[in-house]
Amino acid sequence: MKNIYFWGIEWYYKGMKLIKRPIYLNQLISLYGTPDIKVITGVRRSGKSVLMKQYAEWLKISHPTTNVIQINMQELENDFLADYHHLHTYALEHFKKGCQNVLIIDEIQLCPHFELAINSLYVKEMFDMYVTGSNAFLLSSDLATLFTGRTMQVEILPFSFSEFLLYTENNAVDDAFDAYCHHGGFPGSYVYSTEKQKYDYVKDVYQTIVFRDLVQKYRIRNKQELLSLSSFLMDNIGNLTSPKNISEALCNEHGHITSKTVANYIGYLENAFVFYKVDRYDIKGKRYLQSNTKHYLVDPSIRYAVLGTKNMDYGRMYENLVYLELMRRGYEVYVGKLYTKEVDFVVRNQNSQCYIQVCDDISTPRTLRRECVPLLSIKDAYPKMILARTHHETYDKDGIIIQDLARWMAKTE
Repeated sequence: MKNIYFWGIEWYYKGMKLIKRPIYLNQLISLYGTPDIKVITGVRRSGKSVLMKQYAEWLKISHPTTNVIQINMQELENDFLADYHHLHTYALEHFKKGCQNVLIIDEIQLCPHFELAINSLYVKEMFDMYVTGSNAFLLSSDLATLFTGRTMQVEILPFSFSEFLLYTENNAVDDAFDAYCHHGGFPGSYVYSTEKQKYDYVKDVYQTIVFRDLVQKYRIRNKQELLSLSSFLMDNIGNLTSPKNISEALCNEHGHITSKTVANYIGYLENAFVFYKVDRYDIKGKRYLQSNTKHYLVDPSIRYAVLGTKNMDYGRMYENLVYLELMRRGYEVYVGKLYTKEVDFVVRNQNSQCYIQVCDDISTPRTLRRECVPLLSIKDAYPKMILARTHHETYDKDGIIIQDLARWMAKTE
């Protein structure tokens, strides 16, 4: 199906301008009419509910004969649907014969035992179903046990830099990139005028995930351990870590915490889409490595909101941004190992592969050489690239493509 971008005039929602997000909208469009239960996942406040509103509008315009049944469980008029029997009955009562019926349920976790209603509707093969909800109840690891039918996940991330440019209508790429690095991609923070207000918003999102989602779901008794672990991962973006060395570091600060507990906490944070784990790949041996991994934040603004902005550490945050962008563009991403050297990212897509180094500044010959050496040590013919804040046009050095990070991020490919 041809990609179809959002139509019409820009509109506003609770003071926020809404923009088209074709990457995600097109994913939903491609799934239209499939029998799977479509589960829209992603970190809190990344735009899942708004995306479903836009998808419903697309359906009504592009497929006017489709019967769209859209339920937002947060709306008071839908309070009676918090009983799964009533939710089930409501969907059946609004079914129309002779046309495609699309059922969209937002914040489905507000209906206890919602999976019973969804599974019953699924086996009837009457609806094209889409659900969103809190990550405490729709974690990736839970879907197989919640739903007896086949599920298809569409994972939503906070705004990319190209979306930030569209939202802010800012054509000054360098200035906009500096603002994006500081304030991140949570669109809800953009309505605030001061940096403190923006970070307060982001911090509130983060604390809601930790205290409302994870602590309650997993019945965590020692909340401070979880917070300390999360802060440690934030402070070590771009560093190789393991549950064992994290346990040793936290024991020095907070007393005894086992590596098993650390591994469990990391898993919880990954399930809630706060952190993403990146495994290592041995370039020479062409094999995946299980020991030591890196973790990247779903949005760098969380680090600044929680730990402060005294040490911005642009190199690590640039690396974090590149990882997220590669994931948005549909690549598999690994940390490269070549003997004792490290390549920031080994990027794979079907049969193609690329090697990427990320750096803050390569204006001095010494720094440029440091970034080039690991790439030049790789003997295969796959493309090699350095992404840095060059403020210049793309150029080639010894077969390595050197590109300005902001301009690479601004692309929508």
